[in-house]
Amino acid sequence: MGRLSRRAFAMAALSTLGTTGSASAEPRRPRAVTEMRGVWLATVVNRDWPSRPGLPAERQRTELIAHLDTAVRNRLNTVIFQVRPTADALWPSPYEPWSQYLTGTQGVAPGWDPLKTAVEEAHVRGLQLHAWFNPYRIANNTDPTKLVASHPARKHPDWVVTYGGKLYYNPGLPQVRTFVENAILDAVRKYPVDAVHFDDYFYPYPVAGQTFDDDAAYDRYGGGFADRAAWRRDNIDRLIRETAARIKQIRPGTRFGISPFGVWRNAATDPRGSDTRAGVQTYDDLCADTRKWVREGWIDYIVPQLYWNIGLAAADYAKLLPWWAEVARGSRTRLYAGEALYKAGDPAQSAAWQDPAELSRHLTLADRYPQVGGHVFFAAREVAVDPIGAMARVVADHYQRPAKPPR
Repeated sequence: MGRLSRRAFAMAALSTLGTTGSASAEPRRPRAVTEMRGVWLATVVNRDWPSRPGLPAERQRTELIAHLDTAVRNRLNTVIFQVRPTADALWPSPYEPWSQYLTGTQGVAPGWDPLKTAVEEAHVRGLQLHAWFNPYRIANNTDPTKLVASHPARKHPDWVVTYGGKLYYNPGLPQVRTFVENAILDAVRKYPVDAVHFDDYFYPYPVAGQTFDDDAAYDRYGGGFADRAAWRRDNIDRLIRETAARIKQIRPGTRFGISPFGVWRNAATDPRGSDTRAGVQTYDDLCADTRKWVREGWIDYIVPQLYWNIGLAAADYAKLLPWWAEVARGSRTRLYAGEALYKAGDPAQSAAWQDPAELSRHLTLADRYPQVGGHVFFAAREVAVDPIGAMARVVADHYQRPAKPPR
């Protein structure tokens, strides 16, 4: 989610699944007065907002505020707002151009400041506003000339890798890492965001028959590592550690959270992994050691995308949730579950997702694991439309009382 084609990734990533995790289930506890009740508000390809590019500023603002009001009506307390979808910005940034998803043309100012408005209006309503950044994606095409002439990727073509029909910044270049951090932290300096949020895109999801060409960077910087995979993981580890430290320097009260793909590693690959047989493993394929980030306490919270129904043979929510609970046990990193509201009522999904009670059962199950501090729903468009009443069922069953967001 920077989550373009998130459904495709989630479905293609898994094969079959057995049992998971050793976190013991405990008796159901009363629902906490403080818990994460979040929603992702995606802007890439105008997924949730704005409804289309080129709307007048006042119409954009009205639509944005409507999403905040919808969150409040559903007794949610956190909005995770995508403000850097494709190496661009939804605020006036000295580093990157205005997003094309606002005006239809990259680099053209929309006539207002969406991030400033989102923070202010969220706080007025008692909502937290987490600013969501995609670190490395530049464009959903391979033509650099479609970028505005002033774009950093055009000024520094050596920073760019073409892969899978898209353009990416090369995570193996220290200058890229510094630039990405600077671009993100500009927003933290300017606005009292409650958290910085990364999604699941680090090194890109694998594309059959294609190679991510970072040979030159590996030759220059990878000499001290056992292999290219270890070097790539170190590149992402550095991004996470450095971003966390710099956030705390700039705005100590702001947290740092990440929402990775739901499978770290399969147990067949690593005995510490989940008992899954996933086609994608974040450790191996995205070079993101998400388990280590939790265990080492590098991040404040993690929201694994547990986008599968209870009982699914390929990926059972009821088995992955306790695995993540065990990972989080004893760490300083808070665990929230990422929920696939977008699947509820989708005719392309299985029968389980036609049942309005499926997601409510997820929350009932999570109540058995004290490590699970709440849930985040993908995404805002579905919270607003709620085609089969799955969100309404969650609210009726679990959100009768308001809850304060975690701090």
